[in-house]
Amino acid sequence: MMQDPVNDAISSIKDHERIGSSECTVKPVSKLLVDIFRVFQKEGYIGEFEVSGGVRGGSIRIKLVRQINDCGVIKPRFSVKCSEFQKWEKRFLPSRDFGILILTTPKGVMTHKEAKEKSLGGKLLAYVY
Repeated sequence: MMQDPVNDAISSIKDHERIGSSECTVKPVSKLLVDIFRVFQKEGYIGEFEVSGGVRGGSIRIKLVRQINDCGVIKPRFSVKCSEFQKWEKRFLPSRDFGILILTTPKGVMTHKEAKEKSLGGKLLAYVY
């Protein structure tokens, strides 16, 4: 029984990275997952990914590039202001300027670094380093 599709997808990626797989398949698909994977890809943590079967109910095949040390979902999804990112970095990332926090903002899903530049706050979704 699936409770949190984002957590299941990120856990699946982490498990496949640990065993040394070159690709991972995640289902079901959601727009939020696709946006999160775009951020992962842009930051170089995963390779290409392909959505098959449509955005609702399909699957995503992800090429892994063995760059992830750890990743996870942040629960509950804390609201965060632009001035509070340093506190959350200390809590979820191992050191300064190493890894990213992923959050959803009114301008879309982005990293905490992009949100700082744009002076945006939002809700924390995940971390990866």
